[in-house]
Amino acid sequence: MTVDRRYRLIYKPLVFAACCVPLIWLICGTFGWLGESLGADPVKKLEHACGKTALNILLLTLLVTPVRQLTGMTHLLRLRRMLGLFVFFYVLLHFTVYVILDLELNFGTVLTDIAKRPYITIGFTALLMLIPLAITSTNRMMRRLGRRWQKLHRLVYAIAILGVWHYYWQVKRDVREPLIYAAILGLLLGYRFFRARRPLTSKSVPATAPERT
Repeated sequence: MTVDRRYRLIYKPLVFAACCVPLIWLICGTFGWLGESLGADPVKKLEHACGKTALNILLLTLLVTPVRQLTGMTHLLRLRRMLGLFVFFYVLLHFTVYVILDLELNFGTVLTDIAKRPYITIGFTALLMLIPLAITSTNRMMRRLGRRWQKLHRLVYAIAILGVWHYYWQVKRDVREPLIYAAILGLLLGYRFFRARRPLTSKSVPATAPERT
């Protein structure tokens, strides 16, 4: 079986299924199926789980490039777009739970929170920055934007920083977990920084073009 067929028939379906697992768990917990429960405060649990899942998948998305460069597994690049769309999905779900279930569609309170609560301001900013990335994730938009597509999608680095920052400020007492996320993000961004500063040689392998499959 060729790499392309393995990607279409094995890798892509497996990654898609893995990204759906948190959603299935949340649905089961919401309705009490399969013995799952969201605990005493299900709305906060839903909200937190959606946001954390988005952050986990975002870090996995940023991990794709280093793994590809260090292992030569170029087909991994084909999974980035799907991972990125799942990030947007879970961030949007996180915000939807906050607006509908937590604040019960009180848009006055929503606007006040966005304006006056810094961690919500940061999180909402990250959501807004994700929207153009999701809109331009199609093959047609990639072809239309050309090199501008790559420049636009570098916003993912700022989004990741804002996401970790949002999580850190949201935690009231124990910040150890947000700091672990910050350390992982620091490693991923640091790798890119030092690789970009490395002198180019005639033997350097050109960067792989964006996925268009």
